[in-house]
Amino acid sequence: MTKFLVFNCLTALLFIRSVSFAQTESFEEQVKNLAKNIKGTVGVTVMKVEEKQHFSWNGDKHFPMQSVFKFPIAMAVLHEIDSGNCSLDKMIHVAKEDMYKTYSPLRDKYPEGNIDVSIRDLLVYMVSLSDNNACDILLEKVVSVSKTETFLRKLGIKGIQIKASEKEMGKDWNVQYTNWTQPVEMGRLLEIVFREKALSKSSNTFLLKIMTETPTGLKRIKGLLPEGTSLAHKTGTSSTNSEGITAAVNDVGIVTLPNGKHLIICIFIMNANERAEGIEPTIAAIAKAAFDWGMK
Repeated sequence: MTKFLVFNCLTALLFIRSVSFAQTESFEEQVKNLAKNIKGTVGVTVMKVEEKQHFSWNGDKHFPMQSVFKFPIAMAVLHEIDSGNCSLDKMIHVAKEDMYKTYSPLRDKYPEGNIDVSIRDLLVYMVSLSDNNACDILLEKVVSVSKTETFLRKLGIKGIQIKASEKEMGKDWNVQYTNWTQPVEMGRLLEIVFREKALSKSSNTFLLKIMTETPTGLKRIKGLLPEGTSLAHKTGTSSTNSEGITAAVNDVGIVTLPNGKHLIICIFIMNANERAEGIEPTIAAIAKAAFDWGMK
């Protein structure tokens, strides 16, 4: 065997060995390494639902939810419907003063207000489109932050706190931190929905439908997943302050895997020295690593 051939064989063996190590890197090691991309705090909870396997990284820390809190609020509204206190088709009168200047496709469509909107449509605006006005209208006229918390406590969820509306969060940077979750508890809440343990079948189906139809956050959990992967999810995003800190860039949801099984993924990034667009690739990479782990 010539020296050239021996060299090539050794090079090939080293390449195969390096690839083998990359392929055998544990999911935990991948998350740990990806988290290093962020100058902030990363929280991850992933659950293989059918196998009842669970992974968590900073899962017990308190992360500001931002619009992720619209998911438990939607659950509380649907619980009111299941309890017979209202219906999806009940019309809610929305006056001009009910809609303040914020991110709101509802306000963009009806800038003068003075309209009647069904609870069904308000839920679509709030969950699918992450509409802040729709959220606060539902909090004022159907449930409240205290009712939502009471509902969560009855489900045994203690690691999610909701104290402020969207309008209140918008007035003071620090208020957003009063609406917090532990990633592990958000994972539990998603599992409760998946297993239909909190709402009627029709309410559960409706909630998952509007979570699946959301067009927000396409570069987050869904960013690197195979095309056509079904994801029922809710995003949350804060502004970036004058010091360049983004308080929250989040995405949580239920992924349907190609094998028909399901994966719950909750990714929260807090107090990062980066804007949302710079954070999203890390969320996508963690979600892809979770997807690959889920397929094993």
